[in-house]
Amino acid sequence: MSDATVQDAASKGETHPALPQDALIILPVRQTVLFPGIMLPLAIGRPSSIAAAQEAVRAERMLGVLLQTDPAVEEPKPEHLHKVGTVARILRYVTSHDGTHHVICQGVRRFRVVEFILGFPFLAARVEEIAAAEVLTPEVEARVNLLRERAREAIQLLPSVPPEVAAAIDQLDSASALVDFIAGISDVPPAEKQAVLETSDVKERLDKVLALLAHRIEVLKLTKQIGEQTQQSLSSQQREHILREQLRHIQKELGEGDEKSAEIADLREQIEKAGMPKEAEDQAKKELRRLERMPEASPEYGMIRSYLDWLIELPWSKLSPDAIDVAEARRILDEDHYGLPKVKRRILEYLAVRKLNPEGKSPILCFVGPPGVGKTCSGIRSRGRSAASSSACRSAASATRLRSAATGVPTSARYPAASSRT
Repeated sequence: MSDATVQDAASKGETHPALPQDALIILPVRQTVLFPGIMLPLAIGRPSSIAAAQEAVRAERMLGVLLQTDPAVEEPKPEHLHKVGTVARILRYVTSHDGTHHVICQGVRRFRVVEFILGFPFLAARVEEIAAAEVLTPEVEARVNLLRERAREAIQLLPSVPPEVAAAIDQLDSASALVDFIAGISDVPPAEKQAVLETSDVKERLDKVLALLAHRIEVLKLTKQIGEQTQQSLSSQQREHILREQLRHIQKELGEGDEKSAEIADLREQIEKAGMPKEAEDQAKKELRRLERMPEASPEYGMIRSYLDWLIELPWSKLSPDAIDVAEARRILDEDHYGLPKVKRRILEYLAVRKLNPEGKSPILCFVGPPGVGKTCSGIRSRGRSAASSSACRSAASATRLRSAATGVPTSARYPAASSRT
């Protein structure tokens, strides 16, 4: 767009009474606060705002940029505007191809509205300039140094900020210009920026901007920390997914993938059908996940598989005290095991107590002896031979021996339904 656009905009000015020399053309804005020294593009669309900008271009006058108290108001009146704003010089006025109007302004100084003037197609007011008294005391100088520090820290947390911003902060010598520049580029709500604009004392203004900047730095630190944690979590998940895919392809090339997948699926189905208590089922699924990730050549693979077979084959449906039949247990023990009168009597006593007092704290039965003497099968078969097959005995005994070999603890079989120890 060429400078002819400015002349075209100026030629469209409407006929109205002459504006007094001490009056200022007012441009209301919704969510923008312009500070002295800051260049800012503004999009205008309301007829009154367009008329104000065109009159300022035609008469080569300044604009007074005022923030609305309520951004939802479409046609703001004097009561809808703040009283303190910024006098701005129009650097460029352009109209885009879609008909929208834009002005590029540069803030010059603060002003306060004295009274609004009626009778114009735009808002106009008599104003008074707010003097920028600035004395560089040690307190002000200390705050300026701290503000530069905080600004650099905030810039480091925002990598998208262009390097020219940091250079501009270092080059500004005036405390008032520095605090206005940082407040103008800070990502804070318009109401808080307006409060800074309305503060005339430089020291108070520095304190307000320091507080706002400290809050923004804490928010940026937390945002960065959360983002890094999320990225780390995603990276771990992506790495695990890639490794799993690579493992699947390797197993497929070795001819192991399909068989192992079918085996894992079969074990998962058996676990779900076994009728285990929630605690036992959760443990079984946890071990199944370990088995799924483990290569078949691992020394632990066979032990975990035997452990899962043992859990699946246990007569979980017979663990209810109502299902205990002491007479049937006596018959099974006498039929399957020769001798061992003390062991049989202890098992039958345990079952009888459990049947009479299901909620009681009964001791755990612990059978100690060399492998293959019938410790595990004695405990399992006493709860019903039909519920526990001989394969369950073999699996449990195998798991017991494997755990003993891995831990160095003497082999023993503990009855799984008890809840306390002698």
